This record gives sequence, structure tokens and C-alpha cells, in this order.
Amino acid sequence: MELIRLFRRCLNRTYTHVENSADFSLERAGSELYIYFQSSDGATDWRNNLDFPAKAYDRPGDIKWYAHSGFLKVWKTVEDYISADVKDDSVRKIVIVGYSHGAALAVLCHEYSWYCRPDLRDSLEGYGFGCPRVIWGLKPKSLKRRWDAFTVVRNLDDIVTHLPPAVLGYSHVGKLLEIGKIGKYSRVDAHRPESYLAELSTLS
Repeated sequence: MELIRLFRRCLNRTYTHVENSADFSLERAGSELYIYFQSSDGATDWRNNLDFPAKAYDRPGDIKWYAHSGFLKVWKTVEDYISADVKDDSVRKIVIVGYSHGAALAVLCHEYSWYCRPDLRDSLEGYGFGCPRVIWGLKPKSLKRRWDAFTVVRNLDDIVTHLPPAVLGYSHVGKLLEIGKIGKYSRVDAHRPESYLAELSTLS
């Protein structure tokens, strides 16, 4: 599906709101499962966005790795609600989409889906529009490959996609697709949904 269509769907979904101000939406299309995550929509989201000391994601029997603690807290809330859908054997493809704060949750959901559904690793897709950095520290190849099918979509001057600062040890995962032009928008305006829609509409 075209990126602009996925982004529009992410913007226009009706979201389920649960604890920790977590917002997600599930859609089934035959054997395909679409998982969407909403952008920041309140003070709790912003508190979580700014809660960026790294925290271990320590799964029994798995390698230990580290993520932004605020995003990880929200993701662990969502995980309880969508785990059964991800693990449903009738699902043969998973597509994960998020914007801004929701893009950070999409990063974590993508890894969870990769881990839980080894049978679907070749049909797993993830997209983070205006995505902040989520993963902290050195990433061995065995960890990096979990996001091989994840794409970070960055409107070049978008301030959110440059946070938390790389100097603090955070980095993006997957592939980075840069759109737009340097200097076309202010750092804040580059993050707005209308700016993403305008730039995505120019992609062939």
C-alpha cells in the first residue's frame, strides 16, 4: 500500500484508549492484521515522551536490550491488549503503522511481532512516520535484524525524529526514508501531519 494511504489511515482511525494514555487500533482484512498507533494526544503522552532514561527490555531466554523508558511503559500496556491478535494463527501478514509518539510504539510492536511470530517474519511490515529514536545503546546484528522490515519516515527538518539526541546513545532502527527538503519547514512545522501529507503526495 502507498505510504500516503497508510499515513492517512493512521490519522483517521478510531482509537481504543487504555491505561497510561495508550492509543491503538486493530483492523483485519482477511488474513492481514493492521495495527495502528496514535500520535500524542494529551499531557500523559508528553510526560511519557520526556521520560527517556533507557530501561532494559529483558525477556526470559532472549538477549537484553534497552529502550526509551516512557515508550516502553506505554508499549507494555498495549501488549496485554493485542498479544492474542498478534499470535492468532489465522493472521498471515502483519502491518504496523504509527505517527509521532505512536511511531515509537510501532517500533516496539514491530520487534514484538517479529519475536512472537517467526513464521511471519517475511510478511511483517512496519512504518513510523515522524518517529523519535527509541532504542538505546549498541545493537548486535541479531537485534538489528528484527527491524529489517521497519521504515522510519522522516520529513527532513522534523525535530521529533532527532530526539532523544543521538549523543545520549539513542538511534533509529530499520530503514530511514527521508522526504521533503532542508529548510522548507520550521523544525516544529516539519512534524505536522499536513506537512507529511504534502511531502508524501510527491512520492511516485
